[in-house]
Amino acid sequence: MTTILKRCALTVALALLSALLLVPREAAAAVPQTIPLTVKNTSGRGEALWIYVLGESLTTHRLGYADANGQFREWSGGSIPPSPAPDVSIAGPADGQTKTIQIPRLSGRVYFSFGQKIRFFLTPTGLVQPAPWNPSDPNRDILFDWSEFTLDDGGLWLNSSQVDMFSVPHAVGVKNAAGAVRNTGHLVPDGRNRLLDAIRNQPGGWAGLIHTRADGLRVRALAPGKGIDAGLLSPTIMDDYITRAWDAYRTRTLTVIPFKDRPDVRFHGRTQGNAMVFTNGAGQQVATFDKPSTAHVLGCDGNLHAPNDEVVGPIARTLCAALNRTTLDRVTTQPSTDASRFYQDAVTNHYARKIHDHMVDGKAYAFAFDDVGGFESLVHDGDPVHAYITLTPF
Repeated sequence: MTTILKRCALTVALALLSALLLVPREAAAAVPQTIPLTVKNTSGRGEALWIYVLGESLTTHRLGYADANGQFREWSGGSIPPSPAPDVSIAGPADGQTKTIQIPRLSGRVYFSFGQKIRFFLTPTGLVQPAPWNPSDPNRDILFDWSEFTLDDGGLWLNSSQVDMFSVPHAVGVKNAAGAVRNTGHLVPDGRNRLLDAIRNQPGGWAGLIHTRADGLRVRALAPGKGIDAGLLSPTIMDDYITRAWDAYRTRTLTVIPFKDRPDVRFHGRTQGNAMVFTNGAGQQVATFDKPSTAHVLGCDGNLHAPNDEVVGPIARTLCAALNRTTLDRVTTQPSTDASRFYQDAVTNHYARKIHDHMVDGKAYAFAFDDVGGFESLVHDGDPVHAYITLTPF
């Protein structure tokens, strides 16, 4: 069975929420109810392309979809077992062409698929989104991917995401009222093939993350957490590093400075038994984290669950980033922002390492809290007038 979601996908909730927490909101004129999104297809592929705009209304907090004019409509119906959702696809541009649609104030995703339309399903309370890490998912052999966005009073946040998987290379951009354009997410030349080859050639079972369909196309590489869920990667693959990092603070103190604009806010951690215990500047105990499993680290959940608060959540995010980047054992003040020190341990998140290695600007959302320290593939503007998604060559 695929995963039934009552809100936007977990990736959206983690990645965009973390962006909202850390990116200062710019003073801006009133953000329009819709802005244009131009999808440019430079993929080099000849198949038909479809686009979907799905998300949660920021006024009603109901799930729904938008048409090409930016009109939002709530989902209706649904059943148990899930029933097929209406076809809300928008015909996309052919290779070498562009298409401009309107996106409304939402927190959600822009999906795009080649050759076949994505199959979505409805329950009475939510949308069943694709879960291609499940062998029985009907979308498993479809070439598709998505970008994530939030458009609200604070402007536009738009990111590419590899938190769940890497499939269709794409870049994102935003133009503001002054005419300035920001973009990110571009792979190096022939980056898709080079990245998939790098994952395939990584010893230790990482090649199992790549799904190849019957016609020989490598459809996607799953993120390692999804690979563990699917039985494709060892669930203990990072245990050795986690233990070493946890033990490093039995005899020294970890300092977490989670807010770049508030360097005076500091938390201090020491490992006691199986837990890392944190105190604030006054010496008061404020957070305790039991040693996480590999799955907790790769998913930034479980023992590293990050609530939306000012203490536990920011510490959890910082720990998760340091463990994925394997800097926790060596860098006693976190977050570390020296990318040259990331992923240096033999036991590391090689999926994230290789994705960052193949990005032109080194930016990616290769795990949920990859924005810690500013390493995410995100564009934001408080006064947006145009958004862009470019499907890049492969």
